[in-house]
Amino acid sequence: MPKILSTQQIQEYDTKGFISSIDVMSEDEAALYHEKLLAAERDHPEHIHAENRNNAHLSFCFLDELAHHPVILDVVEDLLGPDFSLWASVLFIKEPNTSHFVSWHQDATYMGMNKNTFLTPWIALTPSNLDTGCMSMIPGSHKQHIVEHEDTFGKDNILTRGQRVNDVDESQAEHLILKPGQMSVHHCEVIHGSQPNHSNTRRVGFALQSYMQNDVRQEIGKNQWMPVRGKPRTEADNIDIRRPRFDLDPISQADRDAASENYSDILYHGAKQKRAY
Repeated sequence: MPKILSTQQIQEYDTKGFISSIDVMSEDEAALYHEKLLAAERDHPEHIHAENRNNAHLSFCFLDELAHHPVILDVVEDLLGPDFSLWASVLFIKEPNTSHFVSWHQDATYMGMNKNTFLTPWIALTPSNLDTGCMSMIPGSHKQHIVEHEDTFGKDNILTRGQRVNDVDESQAEHLILKPGQMSVHHCEVIHGSQPNHSNTRRVGFALQSYMQNDVRQEIGKNQWMPVRGKPRTEADNIDIRRPRFDLDPISQADRDAASENYSDILYHGAKQKRAY
């Protein structure tokens, strides 16, 4: 029996590769999380800035709290089953009236996993709509599995390699409009992207990328995971990532440094160049 999702929503995820507008918290609660993010950026710029937004849940307790939010985890369990871990997180932030965008791509392309059955919740902390540069998805594209990507390293493209899928039929795209406090969830092989933020407000999304079942393993880098729900992983080479006990906890900070280095080595594996993020 599903905990949060309806049978129709689960079928929609299977068919389209995503579901959207799931209420996680109120808009007021989301605003408080955004205020905490702004404070972290102001008070600890060396730990969270435009080129260092990966795995910030290992530095700041409010982001770790989001990564373990019961509504998010219940939705993930409805789609993946009871046993899963978290691989990484990314803050996708577009400042007002900027040209940064995310090209059409599939998350799993460079993640180096042995099977692509995992998913990413994307939580809106500010309005995510056509003006602010919301995500757009190509429904059913996850059924193609991985298609060819071109690495562009475009300066306004906020993906690691600026990777893109060419010849996407954009007329098929569905735009995921989210209020603060809502989330979408997408399959790791669905083609998606987002346009620049042409508004006067900030667009902030927190991507938990990704929650993975215990039979998903890393084939390029180290097997580093944060246990989240259900049975723990038991492989001999498994490395547990620890939750922060307080902001900038040196133990979880060390885990963040190791995880982010591993994350970077995996995502840039075989690339012709490597950017700072």
